[in-house]
Amino acid sequence: MEYRRLGQSGLQVSELGLGSWVTFGKQVDLSAAKEIMSHSYAAGINFFDNAEGYESGESERLMGEAIDQLGWSRDSFIVSSKVFWGGDKPTQRGLSRKHVFDACHAALQRLRVDYLDLFYCHRPDIDTPIQETVRAMNDLIVQGKVMYWGTSEWSAQQITEAWAVAKAENLHTPVMEQPQYNILIRDKVESEFLPLYTLTGLGTTIFSPLASGLLTGKYLNGVPKNSRLDLPGYEWLRDMLIGEDNKLEQIEQLNQLAKDLGMPLHYLALNWCLRNLHVSSVILGVSKLEQLQDNLKALALKSQLNDDVWVKVDEIMGNKPVLPQRF
Repeated sequence: MEYRRLGQSGLQVSELGLGSWVTFGKQVDLSAAKEIMSHSYAAGINFFDNAEGYESGESERLMGEAIDQLGWSRDSFIVSSKVFWGGDKPTQRGLSRKHVFDACHAALQRLRVDYLDLFYCHRPDIDTPIQETVRAMNDLIVQGKVMYWGTSEWSAQQITEAWAVAKAENLHTPVMEQPQYNILIRDKVESEFLPLYTLTGLGTTIFSPLASGLLTGKYLNGVPKNSRLDLPGYEWLRDMLIGEDNKLEQIEQLNQLAKDLGMPLHYLALNWCLRNLHVSSVILGVSKLEQLQDNLKALALKSQLNDDVWVKVDEIMGNKPVLPQRF
């Protein structure tokens, strides 16, 4: 396992992280969570990602109980939470100072830790002044309840505005963004955010590197039972990924390319994300230990993949961002 700096911060995060969206509290119980997290930790993964909105807090409760029972030293792992979707009442949603504080304290209790390493604003909040959110995040850091704060699924303009407010008021700036990034979805990380890597020192902890399983090839012949896209309540995800504008024909071509290289498609897809040095950590989502063990094997094949392979991927997908000449 290799480690990368989280942007221009001094924090070293594992190149692969473990996420809990959809899995913990939905497909994964405590016994499986301990098994998966224990194997992750032993393999060198030090970043464990969560959010208040994942299964209405159950994901954090499960992860916290697993961490407690595994007995890890607090200085040996990184755990995150995100704030935005805490409940149905007006004070339980968004990025107001009140909800940011309430969400942080609730996450600390559920995760059974004294501080959060990373705390993300899970979505932008058009109803809260950005100054209010920036100041709230800064105060949590000053109080020692959060080490670094950042954003998830924000635009470059919104991140720049938050960073500018923090700089102007000599407050802690946002350090990281958590966007979706994979072979199918790449514009934000590769184009929109490009100026921010230098301007703000932005790091990225990307999610959905396998497009919720689409880039494993398992959906080429329909949706298997008990797969992520078959879960009740996630019909929206299935419709988004396998709708009228799906990419199954291109994924079939990627699958053939991977076979020609002697590897499964998801190994190619994971290493495609890792090739980008602006990616601090690639978050894995697994519901079984066997999936984790399999994904970890992709790291051993990085040296077999060169620029010629990535050119072929670009030719198949036809979605490489066209960058302004100044970049």
